[in-house]
This record gives sequence, structure tokens and C-alpha cells, in this order.
Amino acid sequence: MIRASEKPARNDAQDIARPFDPAILQKARRIAEKYRIVLEAHPDCGYIGTSLEMPGAMGDGRTPDACVKHVREALVVGVAYLIETGQTPPVPADEQIRNKQINIRVTEAEQRRLKEAAAAKGFTDVSDFMRTTLLGA
Repeated sequence: MIRASEKPARNDAQDIARPFDPAILQKARRIAEKYRIVLEAHPDCGYIGTSLEMPGAMGDGRTPDACVKHVREALVVGVAYLIETGQTPPVPADEQIRNKQINIRVTEAEQRRLKEAAAAKGFTDVSDFMRTTLLGA
């Protein structure tokens, strides 16, 4: 039996190059496929994509489909890493519960302008208008 202190030291390159446990990878794929991906056109590479849940996971591609595939791969690796290290991956955006409230004070004129702007964009609720406009969600 090898104790933790007796394990041979591994360098970072070996740690990075090794594969994930198949069960962790399968779980990571199930989670990552629910994440929302945002694509932006890019003049040099075609498209660049990120995720709402994990903005640090990025990918690119000449076509939207290629970009989504690359972002999804980055998401799977990121989620697998989090699972492997005992961390909790972000909850998919459509499964998140809005349980926090913020209050802002505005003047009567500002409130009227917000309601008019919301109505002009097809919103019946100022909160949904502000959340969608400001957060892009």
C-alpha cells in the first residue's frame, strides 16, 4: 500500500496529459450540454463562442457549428475538472432559480421612461426588460 506521502511526484505536464475518469467525463458531458452558448462573429476566425454559465470556457470555428462544437468541448473539460477536484459546476442557466431581489429607487420620470422602453421592446414587466437588456439573458 502506498501512502500519500510515498506517492511518486508527478509533474504538471503528466497531470494535464492524463485522461479523465470515464464516469466523470460522462457526467460532465450531461451537464455541459445544458449550458447556453453565445456566438459572436469574428473577422479572423469566423466565430468565437463562450458560455453564460462558464464564460472562461471559449472556442472558435469557421462556422457556427464548428464553434459550438469547440466551446462544448471546452465546457466538458472545465466541468470534468470541477467535478474531479470536488467543486460544484455551475447550474445550467435554465435551471437557476431567481431567489435574489434588488431594489432601486428612481424618479417618477425615470420610472415612466423605463416602462416606455420596456413596452417598446415588447416587455410587459420592467424587471424582465432590465434583466434581459443589462445581462443579455
